[in-house]
Amino acid sequence: MKIIESTKNEWLKQVKKLEKKKFRDLENRYLIEGEHLVEEAINNEGDIQHILVTETSLVEFENLLATIDEEQLVLVTEDILKHLSHLPSVPSIMAIIGKGNQERKETKTNHLLLLDNVQDPGNVGTMIRTADAAGFAGVVLGEGSADIYNSKVLRSMQGSQFHLNLREANLLEIIETLKEEGYQIYATELNPEAIAYQQIETSEKIAFIMGNEGQGVSQELIEASHQAVYIPMMGKAESLNVAVAAGILMFSV
Repeated sequence: MKIIESTKNEWLKQVKKLEKKKFRDLENRYLIEGEHLVEEAINNEGDIQHILVTETSLVEFENLLATIDEEQLVLVTEDILKHLSHLPSVPSIMAIIGKGNQERKETKTNHLLLLDNVQDPGNVGTMIRTADAAGFAGVVLGEGSADIYNSKVLRSMQGSQFHLNLREANLLEIIETLKEEGYQIYATELNPEAIAYQQIETSEKIAFIMGNEGQGVSQELIEASHQAVYIPMMGKAESLNVAVAAGILMFSV
């Protein structure tokens, strides 16, 4: 078991760099915080590289860590966890996870959610978590969307990255592939040709495209989809939060 007692430790400095996307991409790993996320990683065969614990949490989570090799454990101080954490209260356990292969073969449905330039980490994480709850097979993040492994996205996902397929890709290319596979593609937009979401025909293969918080789905993606769809509103609000709208659409199918 590795023991680290100083925030100036060179290995720890490399871990600290994982708060930046370019280092997460370079090293192909990320940091998760708290008992719940670590438990999700362990129970769902996440690519666990190291688990950081204190002397207290090593005893507290003895059962949780029963299957973890001692070489994977790193004993640190509470100050070190505070140094690494983005949470208001210091977590008692953290883990370094390899991005690895996120492919999940067993899924409840063939439905997919596509995110076009959705920039708010909370929205992205919430939509992934909701897709998980609705039994969707996966979420594809297009260019400009928040990084899956951003600390705020991770907190909002609550471990859903271990349950469904996540990938970053060119959405135009993905849409063409999905069409070839028989998917019906629905882009969210309010226009005269759009249909209310209640009119969507039930299909085994459906993909919804959700757009940027301010600009919506790009015109080229709308044109590439089969149909524009909207959510009728009875009140006077101008629009719905994109994560709320996505939840309505996903659970409707």
